Amino acid sequence: MHPYIRYRTQMARHSLRQFLASMVNSLEILGLVFAPVMLGLLAFLAMPVMMSVSHGPALASAAIAGQALLVALPVALLRKRLHPADAVAWERTLPVAPALGWRADLLVAGRIVSWVAAISAVSAVIWLYQWPAWLRPVWGRSLAALAAAVILGWVLAAAVVAARRLGLRNPRIPRAPGRMESAAAPAASEYTARPLRPRYLALWRRLFWLPCWRAENKVGIQQCVLLLAALAGALAWTRHALPLPRAALGLFASAALVLLVDRGDKAVREQAAAMAPSLAMWPLAEKPLLFAARAFPLLPGALVLAVAAAQLLAWPASGLRHGLAVLWLCAATAASLAVVVMPAAPRGRVVLVTLSILLLTAIGSELWH
Repeated sequence: MHPYIRYRTQMARHSLRQFLASMVNSLEILGLVFAPVMLGLLAFLAMPVMMSVSHGPALASAAIAGQALLVALPVALLRKRLHPADAVAWERTLPVAPALGWRADLLVAGRIVSWVAAISAVSAVIWLYQWPAWLRPVWGRSLAALAAAVILGWVLAAAVVAARRLGLRNPRIPRAPGRMESAAAPAASEYTARPLRPRYLALWRRLFWLPCWRAENKVGIQQCVLLLAALAGALAWTRHALPLPRAALGLFASAALVLLVDRGDKAVREQAAAMAPSLAMWPLAEKPLLFAARAFPLLPGALVLAVAAAQLLAWPASGLRHGLAVLWLCAATAASLAVVVMPAAPRGRVVLVTLSILLLTAIGSELWH
């Protein structure tokens, strides 16, 4: 094995071990609570592709493309850990040939895709063991379509890793400031001449809002995706707009709402911890600034709750129990506040988030007769 490929694969293995070590508490609790749901999802993972081959080439192609995106999704989420920015910057000094770089990208992506492929194979074996009537005439084409989806997902995952390697190869050099001042922080005179409230608003924007959209920090995009998912889940659940069990829609809406608040609050806590040494030396009261920053993650959740309240109370569907609807809204508000206010350790935070999702799902499943 070429030394560069060995270096890339060992770095990816080390990063995955660190990721699993940091997620062990979450995986224990999620596995304990959602084990039956995960087993059901495991059984149905390969079903859409295997069933689509009997419904025409157009639907089969769409199912294969969707399964390929699902296969490549873990690599896309872990791309920063698989190839850190510092390692990419150091590799710019190495004479790495393009073909060698692509081979390393394929092997690194294959480490993650192999696990997804193994899970898909187990799902396919379950359906072959069950041997339903729809699978008997097309089982060969179904397995071929599933294999094609996995291979296409592997290529997409390698393209994601390669895009990170090539995209960070020539970073844009920031323009040097024209005056004798720091390029990362504004001059102190910019804020001393302002009134108190605009000064804190400007500081909050620079210290807590703009970093969510800069460089490799994708917290802003992540929160936008979670907000859209929470809004779509609330509308689909309250109006029953999708041909799915209402309990499943309620689980998705509750989980999206709690995770929206939890991820936003976690990002603010991390940014506040990073800024604590600098804020301690500034001649201003940091409590109002931190209070505003900690309260901001509640606003997207409040928007989702407002939409859900309008659908449940202002335009209720038939068979709705208004008392339980009010109880669900109050419980969702209390859960959001608890996530932001309570100082919990990582394991306690996972327990709080999991129990909040289970409680909201249990109440939401009884809203309609």
